[in-house]
Amino acid sequence: MNVVDSSAWLEYFADGPNAEDFASIIKDAESLLVPSITVYEVFKRIREQRDSEVALRAVSQMRRGRVVDLDADLAVAAADLSAELQLPLADSVILATARLTQATLWTQDADFEGLDDVEYRAHRG
Repeated sequence: MNVVDSSAWLEYFADGPNAEDFASIIKDAESLLVPSITVYEVFKRIREQRDSEVALRAVSQMRRGRVVDLDADLAVAAADLSAELQLPLADSVILATARLTQATLWTQDADFEGLDDVEYRAHRG
């Protein structure tokens, strides 16, 4: 199973320099878990940069994977990771989702660099 964080989704949708690093993971919908907080972050950013229609198309593609809602168990696990690793809210929820589902986290967010079960790609460009 795979989790793609918001930075990687945005890179993919913008066809940025690292987009190909995430494309095959994103296209494999059967193995894709999507933390609901990434839906929020991606929609918000694309809406700010483009418009709601483009943002909704992005969310539609994200929903091809299995969306993982933030429940109480996930919130506690995320808070624990946030305290342990000094991660912001969204990052801790994304990492907790990956860890609780035994998934690999794909990212270009330096907050995750060097963590177990994380495939980090340095942002280029």
